[in-house]
Amino acid sequence: MSAVHYEKLAPKYFKQVIKLANAVHGDGYLTQPRLTDWAARGISNDSNCGYVALSKKGNSEKLVGFRITFAAQHWQTDQWCSPKLWQVPKDKCCYFKCNTVDESYRGLGIGKKLLQLSSAAAQKQGALAGVAHLWKQSPNNSAVGYFTHCGGTLVKSHPNKWNEESKQGYNCILCGHDCHCEAAEMIIYF
Repeated sequence: MSAVHYEKLAPKYFKQVIKLANAVHGDGYLTQPRLTDWAARGISNDSNCGYVALSKKGNSEKLVGFRITFAAQHWQTDQWCSPKLWQVPKDKCCYFKCNTVDESYRGLGIGKKLLQLSSAAAQKQGALAGVAHLWKQSPNNSAVGYFTHCGGTLVKSHPNKWNEESKQGYNCILCGHDCHCEAAEMIIYF
């Protein structure tokens, strides 16, 4: 396996990010317009808290992971958020939107490194914590396990978090177009 290096999320990586996201999470999870919006939400005060992981082999480079994070002021809470339980004002919490690592590169610390880079950038933007909704049905509940290992604590569990999105085109790899997967709302304090 070749060395992995990390870069800021930028439009030149969007096609590879979309391909990896839809392969891991299911068709329709990420589209060009959605990714354009999500990437823009990660930028505040000329600082970007989105990252990609790249593996270089010879003259070619393969995107093997990415982390999309929204700056504290660039996202809205919804019915799946419990800000009264966060102990930090919402406008001081970034949102860890998505972390994805290619299956053949898992277990190498890539997800953790992406989270560390994103957290450091969010802190520079003024965030005191980061909130995420983690997919509890990930293989062996690995999403919650990795986030916990990185310092995350459970705030609340939310059944059917992605059900509405599945009815609007997202094809969950487990449930299809009627997703009943559960989200673990978690927080990491910086």
